[in-house]
Amino acid sequence: MLRYVYAFMAICLFLFLSAGSALAQRTISGRITDAADGKPLPGATVQAGDIRGTFSTESGAFVLEGISENITSLKVSYVGYSTMAIALKQDTQNLDIRLQKSTLQADEVIIHATRVNEKSAMAYTDVSAAQIEKQNLGQDLPVLLNFTPSLVSTSDAGAGVGYTGIRIRGSDATRINVTVNGIPYNDAESQGVYWVNMPDFASSVSSIQIQRGVGTSTNGAGAFGATVNVNTNSFQPEAYAELNNSAGSFNTFKNTLKLGTGLIKNKFTVDARLSRVSSDGFVDRAESELHSYYLSAGYFGKKSFVRFNMFSGKERTYQSWYGSPEAKVRGDRQGIQDYISRNYLDEKDAANLLNSDDRSYNYYTYKDEVDNYRQDHYQLVSSHSLSDGLTLNVNAFLVRGLGYYEQYRTQDSYSSYNLPNVVIGADTLQSTDFIRRRFLDNYFMGTTFSADYNSFKKFTASVGGGYNRYDGDHYGRVIWARNAGPIEKDHQYYFSNGLKQDLNFYGKGYYQFTEKLNAYADLQMRFVSYGIEGVDDHLATLDMDQQYTFFNPKAGLNYDFTPGGALYASYSVGNREPNRSDFVDASRGLLPKAERLQDLEAGMRLQKRNWAFSVNYYYMHYKDQLVLTGQINDVGTAVRANVPKSFRMGVELEGALALSDKLKWNVNATFSENKIANFTEYIPDYDNGGYQTFDHGRSDISFSPKIISGSQLSYSLAKSLELALLSKYVGKQYLDNTSNDDRRLDAYFTNDLRLTYTLKPKWARMVVLNAMVNNIFNEKYESNGYTFGYIAGERLIQENFYYPQAGTNFLVGVNLKF
Repeated sequence: MLRYVYAFMAICLFLFLSAGSALAQRTISGRITDAADGKPLPGATVQAGDIRGTFSTESGAFVLEGISENITSLKVSYVGYSTMAIALKQDTQNLDIRLQKSTLQADEVIIHATRVNEKSAMAYTDVSAAQIEKQNLGQDLPVLLNFTPSLVSTSDAGAGVGYTGIRIRGSDATRINVTVNGIPYNDAESQGVYWVNMPDFASSVSSIQIQRGVGTSTNGAGAFGATVNVNTNSFQPEAYAELNNSAGSFNTFKNTLKLGTGLIKNKFTVDARLSRVSSDGFVDRAESELHSYYLSAGYFGKKSFVRFNMFSGKERTYQSWYGSPEAKVRGDRQGIQDYISRNYLDEKDAANLLNSDDRSYNYYTYKDEVDNYRQDHYQLVSSHSLSDGLTLNVNAFLVRGLGYYEQYRTQDSYSSYNLPNVVIGADTLQSTDFIRRRFLDNYFMGTTFSADYNSFKKFTASVGGGYNRYDGDHYGRVIWARNAGPIEKDHQYYFSNGLKQDLNFYGKGYYQFTEKLNAYADLQMRFVSYGIEGVDDHLATLDMDQQYTFFNPKAGLNYDFTPGGALYASYSVGNREPNRSDFVDASRGLLPKAERLQDLEAGMRLQKRNWAFSVNYYYMHYKDQLVLTGQINDVGTAVRANVPKSFRMGVELEGALALSDKLKWNVNATFSENKIANFTEYIPDYDNGGYQTFDHGRSDISFSPKIISGSQLSYSLAKSLELALLSKYVGKQYLDNTSNDDRRLDAYFTNDLRLTYTLKPKWARMVVLNAMVNNIFNEKYESNGYTFGYIAGERLIQENFYYPQAGTNFLVGVNLKF
């Protein structure tokens, strides 16, 4: 089926290009200067429609050739200046564009230090608020970003609400650096990103930039596969109010209220959002109840800008992270019976496994098997113009997290909770049923800073850095036991503390050698210290104290070989410390090394007439990458080990075409090889003790599909009515690093339909009706899973678990804008 789909798309592309070349075209040129002193503004962005764009040269000049007459306006922007929209007339030669300086654009200045542009010789994708808004009907940000290049999204509950995640180029969330307004967001210890703690955050986003590879120097955890820079509400000059409501399958609801004052007395703004998202989830009992708010107040002076952001997320999510056994997903009744016998399921759990739906089975049945967590963010961001061309940005932040997950445990030993056995009459009980809560209680605080210099000639530079400190407590409590004995209320059976500090400094700059050739360099020093002490959840004593010093250089060249066309190449180095679980396992004698990545990127961007195309080659070479090998620690938990050599190599293709004002197509595809040079698998041998080892030689890295592609084909049925077909193909993925086809996720191809209808009645600024039908062909697929094996009874047993995703489902929404 897939080959017919892509053959059809190729034919469409050929027809579109052929038709597109016949459209009436024109050349647009001009010069961009500072309105106050006439100084040229090199590097200003000139955008003509959704596809075509360019930058001004050192003299402020720009040229756009082959622009369709359907394009009626230009958008011109420059950091620190007010964006200007220019209506295009018949005579489009030698436009004189004069931009006004404005502190009101300071939101963009704040994030400028951590973002890249087409001069940076790196692979990246920008996602605007308008693009997000069309699909923002309650699903989390990973799902909304699903159609960007090299990205795979997944959802534990199967419907895009609750616990969701992303992988980019096969790198998981622990290797993807995420910042919000330039401030680090990744959890300092696990280095992961938990989007469930930011419900409906998409409603407060003004733009997102995804940098693939090492990317530019950022604050927080080292980027080791990609960077996601999120910017929240940008300046709104006029007062506004919005009421967004949506509903859909699985009792999914989203209610959002947004308010803004606009500019008060030419100096102040206040923006606010209040949200609620709820869903039963596709998986049984996988309901989510999510609440959040966002509040931002800004001050705009003549040379200074200060904004205070406060936002919070509160989630209560029923656990669905156990997954579903392979036999259940495949509907193999005999396999299910074998699984029940092999894992000694009691009568209740066996009945649940046998009688539930094969696609929506959830292992957990206890009514309060929930994750309950709250995370509060406080940000103070500021920008100060020190002189013409020199800007200082200083930010401070505090993140407060507190919560737990609750579990019902059957016949656990008293000793595992640091409790004595219970004596009842002549009987001594060594185990019973427990309900426990495992808590996270943490503070994450710090500062980021940068000084940006623009000579308005050939050189721009930024120096900066950041410091953050994480102080997190981990502890567990018993809140109930069937045969309690002398157990104190909320008995605390373990406690440990993690203290992590991260300091980095960077300097980076662009130099324009000629009007066609520019160079980019970025040097970063990063210092990390991390200590853990106390007792972990298995009652093992922890005492770790590690320090790391990392040097992360980056450099690139960009050559504009033709108007609208550029060649580029860059080389970057990234280093990354192990995460908390690696260190905990190190306390048992498995000390991990830091990982190192060398990233080579090279590509071409080309814009002609009504189409744009880019190709990017990447080679990411890893030293001591941490992967699962099958080894376990002394309590049976899988641990990661360093593999000396591994790599990711691929080609990323992107294309965009506007046949007319009505028909537009964006498509991307990634073709890659992801290999470990020499992989050895360890399988625990419970018959004889120790491991049996198997050498697999050169093997595939887990969760790294060779092909990822996305397509967005949109057609405007009328001026205010748009229909879009959204397609996603993800190739076969392995659950581990053995390249064993018996441990894999099958390839899948999904298609969604999106309808957007915009009205402008007299009583409102705008009314937008959105509708999504997801997975219109009811594809049965799994987007995530895990596997483990062991030898028992003189045979190898391999257990595969999967996370099935929802079949055909829908979401509809109404956005009222006043």
